[in-house]
Amino acid sequence: MTHSRRSVLRRGAGLAVAGTAASLAGCTGNGGGSSEEFDSGYAAFFTLNDWANEVAGDNASFEDPVDVGQLGHGWTPDGTLAADVAATDAFVYLDSPEFAWAQDLAATLESDYDTVATVDVLDGLEGDLLEWNHSHGESHDEEGHDEGDHDGEGHDEGDHDNGTRYDPHVWTDPVLAAEMVDTIATGLGEADPDNAEAYAANAEAYAADLDAIDDAFRSIAEDAARDVAVLAGHNSFQYLEARYGFRLRSPVGVSPQNEPTQSEIADTIDLVDAEGIDVVLYDRFQSPRLAESIVENSGATEAVPVTPAGGTTREWNDAGYGYLEQMTEINVPAFERAFGAQ
Repeated sequence: MTHSRRSVLRRGAGLAVAGTAASLAGCTGNGGGSSEEFDSGYAAFFTLNDWANEVAGDNASFEDPVDVGQLGHGWTPDGTLAADVAATDAFVYLDSPEFAWAQDLAATLESDYDTVATVDVLDGLEGDLLEWNHSHGESHDEEGHDEGDHDGEGHDEGDHDNGTRYDPHVWTDPVLAAEMVDTIATGLGEADPDNAEAYAANAEAYAADLDAIDDAFRSIAEDAARDVAVLAGHNSFQYLEARYGFRLRSPVGVSPQNEPTQSEIADTIDLVDAEGIDVVLYDRFQSPRLAESIVENSGATEAVPVTPAGGTTREWNDAGYGYLEQMTEINVPAFERAFGAQ
């Protein structure tokens, strides 16, 4: 895969985060950042951490600062994270305002510390980003985003740099996920040239698993008995809709800050009955109450969880679920049932 790379690997010189220069100066001498050996790093949330460890293999170990059960967007780190990251060799992050804490940390590392590689997984994907439409109901109309939009005709880097808000859930699209995994491999390879070939090989192997997820979603789209499903919660799946032509009806919309009105809930119940929908989806990281209410007041029979794959639960963590397992064991079966593709 090839990208235009604006800033996959950025460098700076010394680390001081707004008044913490003295404390950081005391820790940089012992971490991976001060060693010639590249062997450790941080990634900004569950998915990136999973990918970074898959790409690194036995050559390095990455940590996720976000606790189990939490998502990385809207999260606030504690005061020691900058020092912890400064003592390692790399920081993998998503350059999105929804992860402002990671943007701030990356900017500090780039400007003030010369031994921590920063890898922005969105580099080269500016043209693939979907605008974050905060309205309720369907996340976009049927003509708003098609495969052409997803291939970069709808947005340009100027929009990205000039404050247009984009949906950060890029990682839910397995095709774009493969691009981001490749970007991680390139960034780690530039920081650690001795192991660049191993990183590239690991990324290529992982991409084969992502291709299998892509195939599964394409099969769902081809075999679907209906072209719409209901998601009773905020919609983190715009990228899947755009990629595969799915249509998800959400009374909440794409923003977790939205609250559904009674009218929107009633319209959703009417859609469930009109389409003969049996399964109502809900986000595993949110309350199932709205989904259960829709089931109770419609002809649907079951509320089924899906995952935005941006975090993990205690149960999934104990079972060893990474991004691939969340997509294949949770989302693929749920989408099959919701769209009647079984």
